[in-house]
Amino acid sequence: MAETGHVAVMAEELLDYLAPRRDGVYVDCTVGAGGHSLRVAQAIGSGRLFGCDKDPVALEAARKTLAAVPGVEFTAWQGDFAGAPEELRRRGVEQVDGVIADLGMSSMQLDAAERGFSFSADGPLDMRMDPRQELTAEQVVNQTDERTLADLIFQYGEERRSRRIARAIVRARPLQTTRQLADLVAAASGAMKERPRRLHPATRTFQALRIYVNQELSSLSALLASLPGWLKPGGRAVILAFHSLEDRPVKQSFRAGAREGWYRLLTPHALRPQAEEMARNPRARSARLRAIEREA
Repeated sequence: MAETGHVAVMAEELLDYLAPRRDGVYVDCTVGAGGHSLRVAQAIGSGRLFGCDKDPVALEAARKTLAAVPGVEFTAWQGDFAGAPEELRRRGVEQVDGVIADLGMSSMQLDAAERGFSFSADGPLDMRMDPRQELTAEQVVNQTDERTLADLIFQYGEERRSRRIARAIVRARPLQTTRQLADLVAAASGAMKERPRRLHPATRTFQALRIYVNQELSSLSALLASLPGWLKPGGRAVILAFHSLEDRPVKQSFRAGAREGWYRLLTPHALRPQAEEMARNPRARSARLRAIEREA
């Protein structure tokens, strides 16, 4: 696998629930560095594997990773997974045997200060998965009115201090760096006066900005809505979510599909990582895996 520092989360469980078929056709909606795709490719022999990702750096890493697997036809494109069905049709594929999506951030992105996703190291307030898009976190922070900013921090970060944080941001503008924003949010939230918390006080604000900048939830909704149309009968979908805002629509969509007779639920409840994996890879601790099989 390409040297990226990223470790694929719940890879064994994902492969078990996907149950890849020899010579099958599979799609990795968030191919990233190719960790999950590598396992799928090794299982399908001479089948076809498609991968998409908004991040060109991740795509390049995935191509290097998958190049080492003989026999598999791997095709990748840069883009939002909401457009995956259309991209597949353009390539002559109407339905597939399996779909996987890891909705979490990769270590490549979090560890690159210049991408602006993390407050662990100082960098520009960017947060774009796709550098071709115009909207950045800096524009959101510096150009959005206070009420809208508070609403999006609450909606996408579930941050109960959203109004206090938005007011502090508006008063401190302009903000250009992750460190500036993280320090401001910590001070505004009053976190320093409280007992130590597991989460950094800026975690929810950063999550909210990232989700908003990249329109992550609308893309997920589009993927879930289209899934019954391009998953073959007997085909499977496995989705990894990392917070309730991602997991809730997946759970609701899968359960609704089961009631409609489209899906068989393979995981009635979200599957969590084993303690050993969480100890080995702390970034796995929030993962929640859900899987379905398309009914005939």
